[in-house]
Amino acid sequence: MKGNEALAEAAIQAGCDAYFGYPITPQSEVLEYLAKEMPKHGRVVLQAESEVASINMVYGAAGAGFRTMTSSSSPGISLMAEGLSYLAGAELPCLIVNVNRAGPGLASIQPGQGDYFQATKGGGHGDYRMIVLAPASVQEMADFVFLGFDLADQYRNPVMILSDGAVGQMMEKVTWCRRTINKIDKPWATTGKAGSRERNIITSLFIKPEDMEKHNLKLIAKYNEIRKNEVRYEEINIEDAEYLFVAYGLSSRICLKAMDIARSKGLKVGLFRPITLFPFPYTRLMEVAPQLKLMLTVELNSGQMVEDVELGVKGKVPVAFYGKMGGIMPTPDEVFQSLEKAIENLKH
Repeated sequence: MKGNEALAEAAIQAGCDAYFGYPITPQSEVLEYLAKEMPKHGRVVLQAESEVASINMVYGAAGAGFRTMTSSSSPGISLMAEGLSYLAGAELPCLIVNVNRAGPGLASIQPGQGDYFQATKGGGHGDYRMIVLAPASVQEMADFVFLGFDLADQYRNPVMILSDGAVGQMMEKVTWCRRTINKIDKPWATTGKAGSRERNIITSLFIKPEDMEKHNLKLIAKYNEIRKNEVRYEEINIEDAEYLFVAYGLSSRICLKAMDIARSKGLKVGLFRPITLFPFPYTRLMEVAPQLKLMLTVELNSGQMVEDVELGVKGKVPVAFYGKMGGIMPTPDEVFQSLEKAIENLKH
């Protein structure tokens, strides 16, 4: 299946009740697939008049207790920024998918990773965070939908799947297995007042400063709980590594081959792949740092995740960066050559 189609099918299997979106390449297949298949299950698909409209429809459906999602690509996600902050502020669970194109601006429909800052450092206004999952394969495009919905419901928080145009468009085998749909009770939802219970009020508006601060502190405590419990990463050939590639998503696949090239030439190189970009695996990187001579962060941008890598190791090991932009994907040989150059720079 295509990555976008696998994600869409996973949304159906994961019990998504409603999808609201607006077509934009390179993720238009998500809307197209769901528009064809969701009605067969009695579920809602609506092409909104804009990304601004679609994210606010997500707000309404999530507030009513439904499992809901949207998808878009880079500039479309920018248009949703206010809504993302509102969703986080109101503690509404939902799934947002960003199939990254190369930016900034309207840019190209080729793959890029320039939305890392947008996804992990807010993207909208205020002190809020989204859980961010970074798939590196079509299989993970599907798997992370199930995980994303479950995490959103567990923490009452928006979850973003941060993919890219290549993973969204490539075709790979996908294994489907029987899964239990973990829909939980949502007593906070606006489902109509029954009996004598208190009214459910969903809002992110707090007029009194002390109330606003109290709400912020509550959110921060939740984000700290997420940091404690939901860090995910993959390690390959870490045990004896002296040099380490750090890459997520599509870049990690390129680094995997570059690692093999390096090892064939006698360099002890490993690969560290963050799967959750928030929460970021700072602690594990710090644990690995003392055994290393160098970390090389590889991204399809001008250098974004590298800042988190540097924060994670706190100067315990040199951190170098290699990036390509504009939708250009480096070859494994080019990544290996960048490692050789970084090693040579260490000597000077």
